[in-house]
Amino acid sequence: MAGAKTMEPEVLELENFLPYRLYRLADAVSREFSKIYKERHGLTRPEWRTLSGLGQRGTMTATELGEQSAMHKTKVSRAVAELERRRWLTRTPDENDRRVEHLTLTKAGLAAYREMVPLAKAFESGLLAKLGAAERAAIAEVLAALEASLASSKGQGQSLRTIGVV
Repeated sequence: MAGAKTMEPEVLELENFLPYRLYRLADAVSREFSKIYKERHGLTRPEWRTLSGLGQRGTMTATELGEQSAMHKTKVSRAVAELERRRWLTRTPDENDRRVEHLTLTKAGLAAYREMVPLAKAFESGLLAKLGAAERAAIAEVLAALEASLASSKGQGQSLRTIGVV
């Protein structure tokens, strides 16, 4: 047909796609930090996230840990089992619902957590020191705005999965 335009399929440049870039950055930062807790205590990422969640909050359920750390329940379960094997956490059945257990760090687990806190803060400071004050403020502001936007999307029944981002 004369004068008809051929429609080129739309292409997504993955390297410039914000969700992909954020994922890659988060994964790279997480991998770099994991070297510290792996070397220090032989922890996996899920074990570190479990240890730090309990260190921060005190007592939590596995479900709460999964929500806080964005980990699948099987990863939480394995991390809890390993930290319990190390005697770094204890499980206490809920008085009203025996299916629920409250997880708490032991003295040894709390000591490991307290040892890691200054190392985690130093890692974060070192990462942020590569940026200027305005860049650090901009990152904090942009992250807060994106998190708020996603939180409001959830409240409206829309998630990244429902709009096809992941």
